[in-house]
Amino acid sequence: MSNTTYNQEASELICPLLLSMKNHSLNRDLKANMVVVFFHGLVSCLGILENALILWVVGYRLRRRTVASVWVLNLAMSDFLTTLTLPLFTFYLGSSHSWKLGNPLCKIQASIFFLNMFVSAFLLAAISLDRYLLVAKPVWSQNHRSVAGAWKVCALGWLWAVINTLPYFLFRSVTVRNDNRNLCYHNFAMYSSRDTLERDCKVRQAGTAISKLLLAFLFPLVVIAGSYIKIGLSLKNRNRRRMQSARCPDALIVSSNTSPTTKNTNIILKPLTTDASLSQTRTTMSDSISNQTSQNQLSQSFTKMVTFLITAFVLCWAPYHIFCIIEVTTQYGMQYLDLVEVGLPIATTFAFLNPVLNPILYAFSCPKFCVKIRQSLGAVFVRSGGGRRGLKSTYEA
Repeated sequence: MSNTTYNQEASELICPLLLSMKNHSLNRDLKANMVVVFFHGLVSCLGILENALILWVVGYRLRRRTVASVWVLNLAMSDFLTTLTLPLFTFYLGSSHSWKLGNPLCKIQASIFFLNMFVSAFLLAAISLDRYLLVAKPVWSQNHRSVAGAWKVCALGWLWAVINTLPYFLFRSVTVRNDNRNLCYHNFAMYSSRDTLERDCKVRQAGTAISKLLLAFLFPLVVIAGSYIKIGLSLKNRNRRRMQSARCPDALIVSSNTSPTTKNTNIILKPLTTDASLSQTRTTMSDSISNQTSQNQLSQSFTKMVTFLITAFVLCWAPYHIFCIIEVTTQYGMQYLDLVEVGLPIATTFAFLNPVLNPILYAFSCPKFCVKIRQSLGAVFVRSGGGRRGLKSTYEA
């Protein structure tokens, strides 16, 4: 049992990585720690207020529920839950990196962190697929895409995230360091025996890190990238067909004869013969194009917002997953332990920034959403008449 440890003093099993962290002492720079605590406290307040405002506007003030607003509402709910735990993490940092809030809150805070990670990845992948179907399969989307369907997909995403979060809830616990500080971290020796401890420590440490990397980062990114590549190809083909159609503007499809035996469609093109019919046709087409242009602008605005959200997700979560993989290698050699102990909390801070940045991206990537927020805030201070005045949904697609 060379790579595992049985802590005789505490009469408990403990994995070598956790034992090393337990014996390791961090340098205490009070000035730097005060800056970090102040920054986290500011981010905590900002994140809670931002996401509460998004939930209020999208969940309550918008009178018309759309598929896009369902996506935004669920993302905001996940982000709001995460920002509620930020003060707990700030208190931990302010207590010289010692967790003094007990084991239950240790489990809850960590579980919500990972729940947000899985929910965000799932929803961003689902939104990307939805964008692809809307562009590449417009007829199918018109017939099958619905608000109820979006809620079902979101419910599936929450269930999937809860299932993936369970291991982190079960193995999270508080361990007392040798310098009497409390460490809220994974204890993968739990629910194990002395005979299987070595195998369990390695498998559980590597399994959780790799599953996070694959299920909450790489696989969703593959779906997102594939969806946007397909969207680009579909738009390219559509533009090519429009260019071809523009070469013969004075032609209409006037009949379609289908043979019941051969099932071949014969399309007859006939030039327009009168100015009146040509004028009427062009007027109808102009109205149709105007309506379509308005819908396209709303759809493009939402697609732009999604692109910003995906970029923020990648930038905020990539460092965290990289350090989690580096942490796995410390099971076989402790040369990277100092790097992990310093770098992982910083990477975790970047991950915490994601739910704080998202509301800002909602507003700045979708200018009309800023208008809705101002209107909603104005309704709080200037109440006219009785009853609730709803707002038309910003997200129509």
